[in-house]
Amino acid sequence: MEYTDLFVGFHLLDENLALKQIVIVAIYALFAKIVDLFIDKVIKRLTRRTSIAFDDDLISILHGPICGTIFLLGIQHALVLRVMNPPWQTVLPAAAKTFVLLIWLVAAIRIFNRLAEQSLVKVLARGKIGKDLFLLFKNLIRVVVVVAALLWLLSIWEVNLTPLFASAGIAGIAVALAAKDTLANFFGGISIFVDNTFKVGDYIVLDSGERGEVVEIGIRSTRIKTRDDILITIPNAILANSKIVNESAPIPRFRIRVPVGVAYGSNLEEVEAVLLAVAAANENVVRDPAPRVRMRQFGNSSVDFQLLCWVEDPSLRGLEIHNLLKAVYSAFDDKNISIPFPQRDVHLIQQSDS
Repeated sequence: MEYTDLFVGFHLLDENLALKQIVIVAIYALFAKIVDLFIDKVIKRLTRRTSIAFDDDLISILHGPICGTIFLLGIQHALVLRVMNPPWQTVLPAAAKTFVLLIWLVAAIRIFNRLAEQSLVKVLARGKIGKDLFLLFKNLIRVVVVVAALLWLLSIWEVNLTPLFASAGIAGIAVALAAKDTLANFFGGISIFVDNTFKVGDYIVLDSGERGEVVEIGIRSTRIKTRDDILITIPNAILANSKIVNESAPIPRFRIRVPVGVAYGSNLEEVEAVLLAVAAANENVVRDPAPRVRMRQFGNSSVDFQLLCWVEDPSLRGLEIHNLLKAVYSAFDDKNISIPFPQRDVHLIQQSDS
């Protein structure tokens, strides 16, 4: 083929606008096919060699949107070459942009869903929030993405958004007034999540005195189970504004105090050694930090000590105090260390008859 033939071909394209549009669409379609083959033969092979599984899913999700976008850009390019009569001058380019937007909206939602599926297992394993609260966050983000896409779609079709925003503001005020308590609990749950006050599995003490394990952090309320297996439900708005003692933070181990009294005249060094030996014999008492004994006061009838030691989890507090007290009682009995108890001496005075 001579160069003059190429010039003749370009001249025919300039004279025939429809043919030129077809050629442009065909070029973009060819380019889309080349990109399709490159992703399929090169990119996917590279991602299979990595240890990360998500990159395979990401390429699989983006494969179609990338190729489809290139083809739609070719249609968009071809449409701008011709000045069409209303309303086609506006409708056809807007329709092409709409298809591009919808393609990427679906891709974004699929990517987000895949990330959420992978994160759900990790979040539930850490116990930071409950499943329903996680799903709520997931749905809220999905709604935000869809609403943003709808607003973008309306702007593509040159729809005036001012009345829509005004109506949304009035509706928002009405909803806020009607669901004031629900919104307060919802944002209370968010503040608990953001502040990391506690998580599922922690032992907390409320300012009202209740103590229990956090079993669920929900949308509206948080549930704790006491040692009596009683479930207490507290609205998140109340929890967010209450004093909470988290016995599981910043580390899960928990210190227990075992009060012990011995009789006056006892060998205090021997008492301390026996108490430390009892703590060392208990397998649930941690070795670091080491148990210690402190003499607290001279009581009315006893010398008062405290055995201080740590257990791995706050849930073991009651059981291990019970076990340590039993062991201390047996050890004191073996060592003939007396544990005093209240006694009263009654003196009878016999009066003479005179």
